[in-house]
Amino acid sequence: MVETAEARGYSSPDRPGASGVARGQLEALIRLARPKQWAKNGFLFAALVFSGNLFSPRPLATVILAAIFFSLGSSAVYVFNDLADMESDRLHPKKKYRPLAAGIISPGQAWAFLAALLAVALVGSFWLETDLALILLLYVAINLAYSLWLKNAFLLDVFIVAAGFVLRVVAGALAIQVRVSPWLFVCTLLLALFLALCKRRNELRVLTAEAGNHRQVLDFYSVPLLDQMVTIISAATIVAYSLYTFLASPRSELMLTIPFVIYGLFRYLYLVQQKDIGGHPEEILLTDVPTIVNLILWLLTVVVLLYAF
Repeated sequence: MVETAEARGYSSPDRPGASGVARGQLEALIRLARPKQWAKNGFLFAALVFSGNLFSPRPLATVILAAIFFSLGSSAVYVFNDLADMESDRLHPKKKYRPLAAGIISPGQAWAFLAALLAVALVGSFWLETDLALILLLYVAINLAYSLWLKNAFLLDVFIVAAGFVLRVVAGALAIQVRVSPWLFVCTLLLALFLALCKRRNELRVLTAEAGNHRQVLDFYSVPLLDQMVTIISAATIVAYSLYTFLASPRSELMLTIPFVIYGLFRYLYLVQQKDIGGHPEEILLTDVPTIVNLILWLLTVVVLLYAF
C-alpha cells in the first residue's frame, strides 16, 4: 500500500495552505536529491590533496566547484534510480518512505527535477573544464545503465558501484589537470568494492526472505559468500594502501597513516557484522563518532606529512 504525503506528516486534517504544501514539496525534493550522499564526492579532493595543491587558491576553488557540479549530477542519478526502483522500494522497510515510493512526489515532478539538476551539472562542468564534463557524462551513463540493466548482473553490480568512486577521483584530477599515482585509483577501487559488498550484506540481513523481491541480484549472494569477499577485499585494500605509501606516494612518511586505514576498515566491519549497519555508508561517515575521529586524524596526518615538511 502506498503511503501518502498525509500519512507521512506533510498535511493535516486542517489542510494547510499553499505555503505549507509548497514547503512539504520542497523538503521532499531535497530528500529526493539525497544530500547525505554528497559526502561521497569528497573523493574528488584526493588528487588535490596528494598533488600538493590543497592550499593553492585556484585549484582548491576549482575542485570545490567540480564537487558541487558532480553532486548535482549524482543527485540526478539518484532521482532516476528512485524512479526506476519506485515499486521495489515500496517493499523495503526503510526505502518505502522515500518521496516517490511514499507518493509525496509524483513521477512528473521527479522527471522535471532530474532534468534541472542534470542541466545545471553539465553546463557548469563544461564551463569549468571540458574533461570534467566528459567524466560526469560517463558517470551518468554508467549509472543509468546500472539502474536499467546492470544492477541485476551478479558481481558486475558491485563493480559498477565501485567504478563511480574511481570516476570521482579521475574527475578531481582532470578538474585541475594533474596526474596522480595509479595506486590511488587501485586503493579507491578496493575501498569502494569493500563498501559495496558490505552494503549487499546489509541488504540481505535486513530484507531476509524478501531480498530477491527488492533486488533480484541478491538471490545470487549469501552472507557467508559476502563475508569471504569482504575479507579478501579488506586485506587487498590494506596491502595496496601500504604499497602506495612505501613505493609511490609523494612522501614515504605516509606509511604512518596505515594504522588509520586498518582501524577504519575494522571499525566498519564491526558496525556491519555486529550492529547490522552498512546499508548507507554515508550515514556511518556522518554519524559514527569513532569513524569521524579516525577520518579526521588520518586527513590531518596526511596534510601534515605532505605540507609541513
